[in-house]
Amino acid sequence: MTNDPAYPSDIAFTPTVKAIQARKGSRERYERQEERGGWQTRITADLAGFIGAQTSAFLATANAQGQPYIQHRGGPPGFLRVLDDTTIGFADFAGNRQFITLGNLAENAKAQLFLIDYATRQRVKIWGEARVVEGDAELTARLMPQGYKARPEQVILFKVLAWDVNCNQHIPQRFEAADVDAALAEAGRRIAALEAEVKRLNGHAATA
Repeated sequence: MTNDPAYPSDIAFTPTVKAIQARKGSRERYERQEERGGWQTRITADLAGFIGAQTSAFLATANAQGQPYIQHRGGPPGFLRVLDDTTIGFADFAGNRQFITLGNLAENAKAQLFLIDYATRQRVKIWGEARVVEGDAELTARLMPQGYKARPEQVILFKVLAWDVNCNQHIPQRFEAADVDAALAEAGRRIAALEAEVKRLNGHAATA
């Protein structure tokens, strides 16, 4: 006898969820998705590229009593590292030292990563299991973003069990300040070049 789910989405679509989907009229649509393959269980090249571009992530955990907690983690692009087609790792930087996530994972390995890219209006939900690795200097150095001014305390390894891409409905479009600054700087350079060209042409016309 096996406890493996019939479909990857069963990690979230429990019998209770499916009953509500049926009552609300969406179960038939999700059944068709399940039959076509539905959610994926391995990290694809596209997903790896999306993960590697993120500067922000939310990690959800719950303790043994089921009390949930969401922790934000951020860093430069690449701070989330795809180690293989089912594993994501990142250096866990020193913070407020509440250690709620670490305590939760010590009691309950189930976790979720929620990634949202406001500029492209994309979001990805990743279900899995996470564990904390302490005292592994080699792994910590491997996952520590080069030149990033933060102190790593441990590493978190996230095993992917299933993932799904949400539609972009209701996601506001926002841009990173650094990207906006770069765009404004480039626009400023182009304006200066055009003004210089206009001045040159006006001077040429005046002497003609």
